[in-house]
Parts: sequence; structure tokens; C-alpha cells
Amino acid sequence: MFAIIQTGGKQYRVQEGDVLYVESLRGEAGEKMELKPLFVGGEKALFGDAVSNFVVSAEVVEHGRGPKIYIRKYKSGVQYRRRTGHRQDYTTIKILGIQG
Repeated sequence: MFAIIQTGGKQYRVQEGDVLYVESLRGEAGEKMELKPLFVGGEKALFGDAVSNFVVSAEVVEHGRGPKIYIRKYKSGVQYRRRTGHRQDYTTIKILGIQG
């Protein structure tokens, strides 16, 4: 059985035992959380009101920061140059199961 969950504005296909890197979530390492699925698949596909009683349980494994990404801006002829960097925060979660 698998489910599609939404977190951080993105959708992920998950099943029991998966480890995901998602947008930063609240919660300490080792804390358990419940996510609402948008779709549940397997022998029979369920979505909409049919998945209202399903829940995806997950555990926060760790928090971290992604790789450094450099952004460069340039305009010709006016000596305009800018360089900035960005590191996105993320949370690693482990899917414990899909109940419903």
C-alpha cells in the first residue's frame, strides 16, 4: 500500500519504511507526527472523502541544511554584479506506516 502526502507545498509518494527529505517541519528528532494523505493506492485506489479516515504516521529523524547554492546577477554595460548564496533548511522523516 502506498499514499501520496503533501507537505511544504510538494507532494510525495510514500510507503512504509521510506525516508524523505522534506521542507523544514516543527518537531524534535525522534518525535512522531501524523500526516493526512491525498491519495491511497494499493489493490484499490482511494481519494477525496474516502481517505478522510486514513493517516500516515511518520517520525522526525533529523533537521539539516542543504548544499550551498550561489545566485549571480549581472547587467551588461552598467558594472552591476551581485553574488549571494542560499542554503535551504530540510527535515528528514521516516514513514512508519499507513493506517485507516
